[in-house]
Amino acid sequence: MEQLIRTVTPGNRMIKYADDTYNLIPACNILSRVIELEHVAYWAHTNNLKLNKAKSVEIVFTDSRRKSHYTAPLILPDICRVTSIKVLGVTFTNHVSISEHISDVICRCAQSLYAIKVLRCHGMNDEELRLVFKTVVLAKILYATPAWWGFTSAADRQRLEAFVRRCVRLGLYRASDPTLTQFIADNDDNLFRKMLYNEHHVLNNFFLTSQIISITLDSVVTIIV
Repeated sequence: MEQLIRTVTPGNRMIKYADDTYNLIPACNILSRVIELEHVAYWAHTNNLKLNKAKSVEIVFTDSRRKSHYTAPLILPDICRVTSIKVLGVTFTNHVSISEHISDVICRCAQSLYAIKVLRCHGMNDEELRLVFKTVVLAKILYATPAWWGFTSAADRQRLEAFVRRCVRLGLYRASDPTLTQFIADNDDNLFRKMLYNEHHVLNNFFLTSQIISITLDSVVTIIV
């Protein structure tokens, strides 16, 4: 079996995780969408696999802050075009907004709070409840924050902080504990230090080059999943 699958057109990028494949196509290569999709299907067929187009989607990212209009590319045959996509558990919208992900996280955490209240009714003490809260609820909030925290708006952060304050009032999180923003900043600093000083870290090789890579968002970027 071939172990690697690469893009056909220079400038496009392929990201693969387990059985999920993400094809990133910038606006300048928008005409290569069909070729890239056929290449993935051919690679799958060669390796006794099959591309499931019913589960494949296309999302067109645009910068909502730009006033210039653009012409959306034609919809690919048998591929559904969506306005939001979940990548490894994190939801992004076509305007690179994380608000939908925040709403989903808060909703799931609120459901977990009900379960914690049931544990309290059955006699679990406050110290154990706080441990359950950090293990279950706080872990859900902090999941993959290095990937999406930078896309949050001030309103998104206020919603998350308000949820944590609610948990403080419920006695599940101490008021003296770090705020969510401080918690995430500390985690980012720790991650950066591990990436920088641990030569065995999977991301350490990105610091071995003196070249500075700048990535800018074109007016239209297409991802085929």
